[in-house]
Amino acid sequence: MAHWYDNPAARSWRTTPAPAEVLAFHQSLPAYRPTPLTPVPALAAELGVGRVLVKDESHRLGLPAFKALGAWWAIHRALQDRPGASELVTATDGNHGRAVARRAAMLGLAAHVFVPDVVSDASVDAIRSEGAAVTVVPDSYDGAVAEAASYAGEDRLLIQDSAWPGYEVIPQYIVDGYSTLFREIDVQPDLVVVPMGVGSIAQAAVTHYRSGPVTPALLGVEPASASCVTTSLLAGELLSIPTGKTVMAGLNCGTPSSLAWPVLRSGLDYSITVEDDAALQAVDDLQTAGISSGPSGAATLAGLRVARDRLNLMEDSTVVLISTEACVLT
Repeated sequence: MAHWYDNPAARSWRTTPAPAEVLAFHQSLPAYRPTPLTPVPALAAELGVGRVLVKDESHRLGLPAFKALGAWWAIHRALQDRPGASELVTATDGNHGRAVARRAAMLGLAAHVFVPDVVSDASVDAIRSEGAAVTVVPDSYDGAVAEAASYAGEDRLLIQDSAWPGYEVIPQYIVDGYSTLFREIDVQPDLVVVPMGVGSIAQAAVTHYRSGPVTPALLGVEPASASCVTTSLLAGELLSIPTGKTVMAGLNCGTPSSLAWPVLRSGLDYSITVEDDAALQAVDDLQTAGISSGPSGAATLAGLRVARDRLNLMEDSTVVLISTEACVLT
């Protein structure tokens, strides 16, 4: 059974936007192109709304996921703060680590990436193909983060997309980097659906849509087997939970980011959990529409389907689904 959370006061909460210089940085990169916002009329008809638009992050800065937006901006800012660093360190479920490794190679730096042992061999190989050293940790994502944090220091700079007390500057840079994704959306949606993981991309969505004139409802989606954000929201406090395996590997996280938590608690309208089979069905349905989306990205469609009857959507509503990754055969 899906777990459901709603906050009727979320749309009235306000915050400050990400720095405008983030978009300018991304636009200065030779590989930068805005990713498409693709209409899927069949899904709009199925769900009884005016438009379903998919923000397709299957090709972003030469990589098959949105993660470089945050990682590359954070690396840019972190190296300004600590210009003597010679190695970039991170933990990952896949795409973030590859983005960090790619940027390290571009800058002539070493990279060391820690991954939990549930990450596929294909994902590990993809990270190694960028020139990074990879350590497989016989533990969860949270365990891999702890290993990476222990390894970092001196000239080894931790570029982590999850925050905890005492480590919040670089994770905030990463969230700021994700703002470009939302600034590219040139429609006024009634609902935006985002996957969650530790909550950083959802934090970026809340920050964007609670700091400007467009204030859609926001729905966060996560796996039933790794529902750290929904569990925390329902409990009213940040909690860590055990996790197992899920096809939504990029969302397989047990502890919300300490930066994301207060933002999501205040500004996220809804949160729902989905099962693996629903995410896999969404992968197939997006593929039919010509959109390559892995299970973590297609989770937004799965969540919208499960939550549809709880949402105040009309026949003329516009829904934006954030599909964060390409479907990569593993």
